Amino acid sequence: MMRRPRTTTVKAVKYSEMDSDLSFSQAMSSDEDSEEWRSSDSKPKRPRKTARAPIAGEENTAVKGTTKPKETKAPKEPKAYKMNRNPKPKVPRKPAAGPKTVACKGLKESKASELPEMYRERNYEGKNDKHSEEHKGDKLFDCPEGKGAEESGQSIRMKEERVSFIIGHEADEGPSIALAGLRPKKEEVDEDFTFDEPCLKKQKTSGTCSGHPTALALSGAQALRNELNMNWDLIEVLSTLTCVERWVCGNIIKLILEENTVPFMVRYRKEMINNMDADAVRDVQLVYEELCTLAKKTQSVIQTLKKDGVLTAELEQNLRSCRSADELDHVHCPYKKGSKLTKARRAKELGLEVAASTLMETPNTLDLRTWVKRDTKGLSTVEEVATGVEHILADMIAKDPETLTYVKTLCEKNLVTIQSSVSKSALKEKEQEKTVQGCKAHQNKNKDIDKFHLYFDFTCNIQRIQPHQTLAINRGESLKILTVKVNISDRVKNDFTWWSINNRWRPRTFAREELCAIINNAVEDSYKRLILPFLTRSYRTKLTSAAEKESIAMFVRNLRQRLLVCPVRGCVIMGVDPGFRHGCKVAILSPTSQILHTDVVYLHNSGKHKEAEKLRHLMTKYSCTKIIIGNGTACRETESFFADLISRRYFHPLDVSYCITSEAGASIYSVSPEAVSEMPDLDPNLRSAVSIGRRVQDPLAELVKIDPKHIGIGTYQHDVSVGALKAALDGVVQECVSFVGVDINICSETLMRHVAGLNVGRARNIAEWREQNGPFVNREQLKLVKGMGPKTYQQCAGFIRINPQTLHSAKSSLHPAPPLQEKPVAKKGKRKTCVNIPASFNPLDQTCIHPESYHIAQRFLAFVSGSSDQIGTEALRQCVESKVRSNNVEDLAKTLDTTPETLRLIIDGLTQPAGFDIRQNFGQADFKRGIVSMSDLRVGAVLTGRVDNTTLFGAFVDIGVGRSGLIHKSNITLDKLPVSQRRRSLALGPGERVEVRVLNVDPQRGRIGLDLIRVLQ
Repeated sequence: MMRRPRTTTVKAVKYSEMDSDLSFSQAMSSDEDSEEWRSSDSKPKRPRKTARAPIAGEENTAVKGTTKPKETKAPKEPKAYKMNRNPKPKVPRKPAAGPKTVACKGLKESKASELPEMYRERNYEGKNDKHSEEHKGDKLFDCPEGKGAEESGQSIRMKEERVSFIIGHEADEGPSIALAGLRPKKEEVDEDFTFDEPCLKKQKTSGTCSGHPTALALSGAQALRNELNMNWDLIEVLSTLTCVERWVCGNIIKLILEENTVPFMVRYRKEMINNMDADAVRDVQLVYEELCTLAKKTQSVIQTLKKDGVLTAELEQNLRSCRSADELDHVHCPYKKGSKLTKARRAKELGLEVAASTLMETPNTLDLRTWVKRDTKGLSTVEEVATGVEHILADMIAKDPETLTYVKTLCEKNLVTIQSSVSKSALKEKEQEKTVQGCKAHQNKNKDIDKFHLYFDFTCNIQRIQPHQTLAINRGESLKILTVKVNISDRVKNDFTWWSINNRWRPRTFAREELCAIINNAVEDSYKRLILPFLTRSYRTKLTSAAEKESIAMFVRNLRQRLLVCPVRGCVIMGVDPGFRHGCKVAILSPTSQILHTDVVYLHNSGKHKEAEKLRHLMTKYSCTKIIIGNGTACRETESFFADLISRRYFHPLDVSYCITSEAGASIYSVSPEAVSEMPDLDPNLRSAVSIGRRVQDPLAELVKIDPKHIGIGTYQHDVSVGALKAALDGVVQECVSFVGVDINICSETLMRHVAGLNVGRARNIAEWREQNGPFVNREQLKLVKGMGPKTYQQCAGFIRINPQTLHSAKSSLHPAPPLQEKPVAKKGKRKTCVNIPASFNPLDQTCIHPESYHIAQRFLAFVSGSSDQIGTEALRQCVESKVRSNNVEDLAKTLDTTPETLRLIIDGLTQPAGFDIRQNFGQADFKRGIVSMSDLRVGAVLTGRVDNTTLFGAFVDIGVGRSGLIHKSNITLDKLPVSQRRRSLALGPGERVEVRVLNVDPQRGRIGLDLIRVLQ
């Protein structure tokens, strides 16, 4: 049924299906929410400006979207996007061959009430015009030069630690690089490749300076849009959703389509991504994948509607204009085939749709008595006919886009709260438990109910609820302990009813009183039965989505800091897996993590003195000075036993100390296939002791063997999306392993799997090649490995090291073999010029410098009068520093025909000492010789400890008493943090050393409240 458009006072163009995202989803963003670090008492109102800051780009978009229509479609008058009522005149295009001089206006400041570009209204009238989109790619990556660049950098409010918009100087844009194809080609292993010759490079960024774009060819951008077949520009939408400049988004898409990994982009393509960090690039990649998925789903919906015969040109345009899954579902909802017959569909089958249409268009001609059919159920009386018409009108109101848009604006202007209370079933179970004494099952159930006592009578503003509260409420609801509902103010209903009756759903002509009553009843029924449940579901879904993203972000930060803990090298270590009945499992490890001895000692039985003698004999025999105790069962008793021996100088003359480490996941790993293949002859319990010791010797190499979700970090891991959590954690593991680097001649196959560009099969092939041919002499020999094509080599080569010390020891441990001669790579099938693989060691292979930049590194060494044999020496470092002081990096980069980012990486690689490890700047495990119990704590005592885990509500700190204390988030304020950590995503994490004050001690519940004094550097 078509209705004439009505003129209303509501600016519906400002809103769409995703309006409420801005009100709370963005307000709870993990990196932009300053509320998380302030006490709720001191600042009751959250600043909305931070959440609204990404809103921008509207004016610039409107300018680009207002274009002239094609002459072939003269009858239709194209419209610009409705987001700007008064668009500026079209900016004249610049010739393609000339340099771009128009600076990007970027994202401009807007009022708090305005919405981002992604939320502009869809044209539901079917008059969207494609022609205005066709020329948007003309200025796709305008370089932000001069003043325009500064304005862009100042106006964009985004995560400080992620993207830098400060442009130090102007530079010409790099040459346009045409997008080869939208779908990545399959890697051909047989193709000749090398990085020694610049002409064979696949990425050319030498003409791109820091902070300036590498322009994507218009043909590539247009091909990308044609591939998605949507009415919006992918790069424009991606830029709006991620708050990243358009040219950066375009370059990231280009790099992703060329199968580049995130670690490779972050380290070796900094100039193309504007020095973004891995988290920011991963966020852009995630949103890009979501948009691609949306495009595929839209195409599938269109095909389904086409088969059903309900697809119209207007509907197809509306579907292709959707920018989110919720928006697509909103447009598709009226055309879905319901699983059961609704009230409206039953009324339509009775033929009452014509009556409803007549009521709205020409009510003066409608007589309900003519529709009465005495023998038909639903039409037997005038009242039944009126009820059927009401049901049809209610369904139309609930699915009308303009109506839903208006009711959402009302919700944003009024109070909306979420409320939880204890469920009736939980109360009954609690009462039954009182009558049934001694039943263990009932006691455990009652204990679970008591965990949610904070939410038995909980009410919070939907815009101010914290992510951990949302996840806790969801868990309580799933366990049927809590009952949850969303409360929307009655004012919303009253305003909505008045607006619907007097504006949107008012009949075109005069209607009699009984017909007006039908419309009034339909509006009220639609709101109560259809719209209100829809709003409730929408709020709950978006709250849960935002909370899951925050929880996953917390997991990512915790895992990164746990993996990058500084290893303890150069000493023999004893790993202890404590236990009572089955004894304490002991494993003594060499400085290189080789197993020297394993045993089981019973330290908590009557014969503990004999066991102490055994321990002293083992520690003296292997000169072991470090003891690593797992924090599981019998940890405190085992710690007390060793602390007593140390205090009595029982191990003299050895200076023995111990530390407690997390054993989370050790039991799971001990029975895994990796552990069985690595330690086939050991009992699983002894494997746990080996794993505990290695976690301190080299945390990264050991923890990568364990599923990240079993390491014991973060909270609510079972309440978030399994796929999203696994993808995020796997990405962090790859990032940490790649940035630390692996020594290809001694690293395990498990560790190699996580290097950027490698996988299980390629890591196995590398290990097999190493076993058959001996150690790798240089990076070039990786090309001889089966499955190592040019793209794989490009991605992994910079993260693989050839350490001369381990190379020499590996060669000396092997039987004498004939030297590896320089030989060409074997080629099968294709007759191409072969690449010669040298058999000599290249000193640059021990650095972080990528092979594609070796020729630049050699030129730089010649420029500073150095040689490759001096890499890592003090003499070369002084020469480089002197040259950099006399000539800044930018000038040197121009002289060497490279980018400043690449040159800085080369300087770091040449000046870092041999065996440099980025983890040396992170804290090590804390070793101690004495023990403090919880009973020794006093309120007001000042202690030092190490952060054990961070959650959405605070940080747990190990202060050495067997129980971790909690620093509530309200006590983690900006003035207590170092300047470098005054950003929420970098505030506190596992491994941070802190000074705390004891606020309260609850021995019965085992809880310790702490206040943060300062972070120890």
